[in-house]
Amino acid sequence: MLEKSYAEIQQDLKSRDRSGLVAFPVTVLRNVVTEPIEPYLQWLGAEAGLRVDVSFGEFDNIVQEAVGGAPHLLGADTGCVLVHLRLEGISPALASGFTGLGSEEVAAERGRIEDQVRAVLAGIRRQTRALILWHGFETPLHPAYGIVDAHQAEGQVATVARLNLAVRDALAEHANAYFVDLDLCRGRIGGKAFYDARYWHIGRAPYTREALKEIALEDMKYVRALRGRNKKCLVLDCDNTLWGGIIGEDGLAGIKLGSVHPGSPYQEFQREIVSLARRGIIVALCSKNNEEDVWEVFDRHPDMVLRRDDVAAWRINWQDKASNLRELAAELNIGLDHMVFVDDSEFEVNLVREMVPDVEVLHLPVAEAVHKRDRLAACGLFDTLTVADEDRQRNAMYRAEAGRRRLQSEITDLSAYLASLEMEVEVRFADALSTPRVAQLTQKTNQFNLTTIRYSEADIQAAQSGPDADVLSLRLRDRFGDTGLVGVALLRYEGDRARLDSLLMSCRVLGRNVEDLFLEQCLALARVRGASEVVGEYRPTPKNRMVARFFPERDFQPEERDGEVERWVFRLDGWEPRAFGQFKAVHTDVPVADRVGTEHGERRG
Repeated sequence: MLEKSYAEIQQDLKSRDRSGLVAFPVTVLRNVVTEPIEPYLQWLGAEAGLRVDVSFGEFDNIVQEAVGGAPHLLGADTGCVLVHLRLEGISPALASGFTGLGSEEVAAERGRIEDQVRAVLAGIRRQTRALILWHGFETPLHPAYGIVDAHQAEGQVATVARLNLAVRDALAEHANAYFVDLDLCRGRIGGKAFYDARYWHIGRAPYTREALKEIALEDMKYVRALRGRNKKCLVLDCDNTLWGGIIGEDGLAGIKLGSVHPGSPYQEFQREIVSLARRGIIVALCSKNNEEDVWEVFDRHPDMVLRRDDVAAWRINWQDKASNLRELAAELNIGLDHMVFVDDSEFEVNLVREMVPDVEVLHLPVAEAVHKRDRLAACGLFDTLTVADEDRQRNAMYRAEAGRRRLQSEITDLSAYLASLEMEVEVRFADALSTPRVAQLTQKTNQFNLTTIRYSEADIQAAQSGPDADVLSLRLRDRFGDTGLVGVALLRYEGDRARLDSLLMSCRVLGRNVEDLFLEQCLALARVRGASEVVGEYRPTPKNRMVARFFPERDFQPEERDGEVERWVFRLDGWEPRAFGQFKAVHTDVPVADRVGTEHGERRG
């Protein structure tokens, strides 16, 4: 959400100290003028903890910079490349001379453009591994053949659609390359607000500042998702948020909730919440209310869409909401900066902003109830680059975790508690089914993550299919349920050394010795692959200090540092895996020998 004016953003950037933020260089390659997008990208980046520095390529010089090379624009340090290749610049014939072309000429022109797109993409990827965001061709607002165009299989609208499909196909061949749909951006604010005909003719600057703001918002959704800056938990007030009115005063029959106005905006809002829950967003409640009154609505109101089973945690009491949010974060084992709090009360949202500033706040006043669903959907705070099967079970997993905590409170001996969980672990090579979740974990996991290197699905596929790397995944289930795929390790083999490029795990399963078992599986696999030692790296970030001592506490010896990067080495000569008796079983297709009832399969099928 970005409600500041252009001038306010510029002023805010001047007064804001961005020196302590994580550097994230952005390069813009374009055949149109887009310079006014810079402050939007910088401000949105700062809100996500990133210092966005923008470099613009020369006007209409995309092919030369991508194919010919531009080391001052594209390199190892580049975080993101934004490509704006507008149809009017690359093909005036298709953009404004369409009625003068025959079908063969249209096909030939389309083929030429597709070849150029692929050449540019390949050229960019040769120079940098950065995130690539390619902005699609815009569907013409006034098609060449007027109303007939919509009925022509080879019309201008259909031709642009085919070009965009070809761009998507080309992007799919490259890791970390995504399509940004400008038609969606335009649709949100309208064509008249999106374009500036005067500046297009004067200086080849087609987009208004409002349009560039919308495009920047869309771009930053990808950046946040890739850098693990997206939100994980939606915390909701109840009265005048999930339903209209106050349940304690209006009663079950008096609140506004249903399929017709004035209850329909609230029901529509709930449908969006359920949709987010199915995408893996944790849903929690934080309401000043009597708990039995709230659950009465969930259990008895016929128009409730959100169900108890959709809610992972709750604080329904008369305590201040800032304290309740801290408790919810502790219960869910997530950072406050992964939460979005929604409330209708200006007092409550200001209190949360003051007392827990890490929590993102979404103020949805009663007077704007009809816009509730759109405001939530448009915020873009929950976007991810993949959706895995585990995401659909996220809230159930957190409810199961609450059961584990209750059991732990009843058993004072940790070993007895762990044994009572009846834990079963699976360690497998990444495959086609697990790759989306593996990539997602590298993008989202911040705390138990030794290197915080972010990978796309294509990166994971390339590593696992190559001869010099292994990608392992870990699943855990116990008597309370399946936690899903919660651990990832990426081993790279360099001579007689194995390097732990990535080792990460969901914080939900820490404290059960799972991390030690997983590490030992990695060590044993490295030895099978012929390594005599394993090198572990620790790259410190503001979020992963909890693992700063992970390697030295497990008998890794210090090696040379590379700036802030610590390197630790474990020598495999004479080492034998430990027994982990608290696990009911360990299942693996990794060629290692464990002592805990391990079942062996074949590597990679």
